[in-house]
Amino acid sequence: DLIYDVGMHRGEDSEFYLSKGFRVVAVEANPELCDEVSRRLAPSVAGGQLTIVNAAIVDCPGPVTFYACDEISDWGTVRDDWVERNAAMGASAREITVEGVRFGDVLARHGVPYFLKIDIEGNDMLCLDGLLGLSDVPRYISIESEKVSWQALVREFDVLNRLGYSQFKVVNQTSVGDQICPNPPREGEYVNHHFRFGSSGLFGEEAPGRWKSRGMALLHYRWIFAKYRAVGNYGIFPNLHRRFPAGHRLKKLLHPGWYDTHASRPSPAAGSNGGLSS
Repeated sequence: DLIYDVGMHRGEDSEFYLSKGFRVVAVEANPELCDEVSRRLAPSVAGGQLTIVNAAIVDCPGPVTFYACDEISDWGTVRDDWVERNAAMGASAREITVEGVRFGDVLARHGVPYFLKIDIEGNDMLCLDGLLGLSDVPRYISIESEKVSWQALVREFDVLNRLGYSQFKVVNQTSVGDQICPNPPREGEYVNHHFRFGSSGLFGEEAPGRWKSRGMALLHYRWIFAKYRAVGNYGIFPNLHRRFPAGHRLKKLLHPGWYDTHASRPSPAAGSNGGLSS
């Protein structure tokens, strides 16, 4: 009944997981957001259902500079290259010194979760790498997928395969507001929940779409990357909306948005998950 929300932000996902009856360990580097969520979800914190870890996931523990982004709060990062990307898109950063922890140390203290959500702006792979070598790993994982380097995207799948994950879903996060919680539920308790823009949405067997093999998932990403290369943040026409009168509408129509990769490990009880596309 344990879920990790790594990249808690304003607690949208944690609140959803709690409402479905799960315990949650939420990791967030920004101390201001941690204070905000601690106040709003104070009963869950006091009751032990929600544990908030105010720290950045890093490869070397200790104090680290976190770059908070006030214009787009979920773009906070410890990565210098991501700060440059954000600045190029008009979002400035301010420096905060926070504690950095290894993901393996978080696991050692709080246990391995049933579901692991990862969204920490550039350091997501540190969480996957932190699972390598463990005898037990989460049944389900979601990770914000790579948008720039095809080789980096393939490495995400390589590590997931090494960890035993063989089924995948490619979920468009720009349409998360259209997701509807199934009833009867396939994960936890049923809740009539509306997902706000920027939240991660449904997970596990409730995540939208059919499970795909690695090959089919990467084929899906081939089409997505073709769009990234055309109108993505680093694409051929990144300022399309400025160059043509109708460019804003055209870019909105063509832009692929961003995607989460959901991964599942097979279990002895598998077979009722809606099928696997090969």
